[in-house]
Amino acid sequence: MKSHLFFISALLMGSTALAEPPPLTTDTGSPVGTNQSSKTAGPRGGILLEDFHLIEKLARFDRERIPERVVHARGVGAYGTFESAGDFSQLTRASIFSAKGKKTPMFVRFSTVIHPQGSPETLRDPRGFALKFYTDEGNWDLVGNNLPVFFIRDAIKFPDMVHSLKPSPITNRQEPGRFFDFFSHQPESTHMLTQLYSDIGIPANYRQMNGHGVHSFKFVNAKGEMRYVKFNWRSLQGVKSLTAEEAARTQAQDFQHATQDLYTSIGKGQHPSWELSVQVLDPKDLDAFSFDPLDATKVWPEDKLPPTVLGKFTLNRTPDNFFEETEQAAFSPGVMPPGIEPSEDRLLQGRLFSYADTQRYRVGANYQSLPVNKARAAVNSNNQAGSMNSGNTKSDVNYEPSVAKETADKPSFLFSQLPLSGTTQQATIAKTDNFSQAGAFYAKLSAPEKERLVKNLAGDLNQVSNPVVKARMVGFFFSANPEYGTRLAKAVGVSLDDAKATIAPLATATP
Repeated sequence: MKSHLFFISALLMGSTALAEPPPLTTDTGSPVGTNQSSKTAGPRGGILLEDFHLIEKLARFDRERIPERVVHARGVGAYGTFESAGDFSQLTRASIFSAKGKKTPMFVRFSTVIHPQGSPETLRDPRGFALKFYTDEGNWDLVGNNLPVFFIRDAIKFPDMVHSLKPSPITNRQEPGRFFDFFSHQPESTHMLTQLYSDIGIPANYRQMNGHGVHSFKFVNAKGEMRYVKFNWRSLQGVKSLTAEEAARTQAQDFQHATQDLYTSIGKGQHPSWELSVQVLDPKDLDAFSFDPLDATKVWPEDKLPPTVLGKFTLNRTPDNFFEETEQAAFSPGVMPPGIEPSEDRLLQGRLFSYADTQRYRVGANYQSLPVNKARAAVNSNNQAGSMNSGNTKSDVNYEPSVAKETADKPSFLFSQLPLSGTTQQATIAKTDNFSQAGAFYAKLSAPEKERLVKNLAGDLNQVSNPVVKARMVGFFFSANPEYGTRLAKAVGVSLDDAKATIAPLATATP
């Protein structure tokens, strides 16, 4: 009884110190009002560029490592072709989908997210699954993952999340106590963690895993009509995963087995294929769900929003040079042709800036002119100079407008319009619904799959020394599904009363 009371007391007062902590500040010493939410144009509007704390945080984060990617460092790529399944011009003016049988060349890069170059491809980690389509109206980068959701819903938390998952700045070791400390403050991570620690958390190879755009985007047709969409692509080789024990055996035999598998398969003419589909949501139905459809921690239910197959892509050629192509391949979700636009998804909105900014820092200002990144469509841009420029500019007019009229605006390509309401704000979304989809995912698992999920989670959670962090994580999983949380509590030695006590203050906390 005494230990239990002490636990609650420590929780309410703070486990280390009673003194008021100093304010979080920007790099120039200005106190930060909130480090939890970006400034948006109303409850559902886009993130504002005037949020200097967000921009500074992302720009500073993008420049932390030289020259390895901060995330997605370990990767492998291949070329292929996408073939459209029909004419989808009623949905989007994007030319890639304008005719049945239309073919578009592409490049795909697979990767692990957190671990560095040279790390084993058997580690539990989301897999990046980035698609670059060289369309006849400019490139399209669909930067996805093998899991359909993400850990966080606001880009302002991305640097914090990655810091917690990366090795400690003191010990240089990845420590569960650090990343679970972070996730214990992000209840929306419960869904992604549940999927990551399930069987699909370690794909057997890159050919036998699905892909997802994760974010919601917009399709805009030639009439200017807009619909929200989510992209998913299904492996036609089927899905295959490794248990923790199988992964350990595979790693002992070949720590880069997935790269070897992809190269070997393509080399034998066994070209892997995926079926690309889209779910479509009419803007008038945006509030028809218990969750916010623009939240990257949520999936869209297929029974209400059935997928439409857009086509199929097949990988048929490996790069001639790993560095020049796979390593210098650069993706950004902001690279979109006419007819495809970003939604107001808060995580996506931050990535529109940070991904391209990372490439400009990592590869250089002219990274888009490298062969693997260069558009196959004509490029008429006044951007010039910078390191490694090879544009071979012949005109004296590198500005616009000019009487020479070498380039001109095309009003038919204007962006879609979005009505705005409310006031600027820094607040969480209204419909958080942090746990229901995680619980539904758990409930659909078979008995052996549930057992492995709990075992995998407990393996890392048992390395956490802070009892509050440990109990709060159990509380999140209990909130998703009581059976799930109860089994995990037993596996990590946490009292359910303690777990419930840790999450009770979060239910009433002010964003």
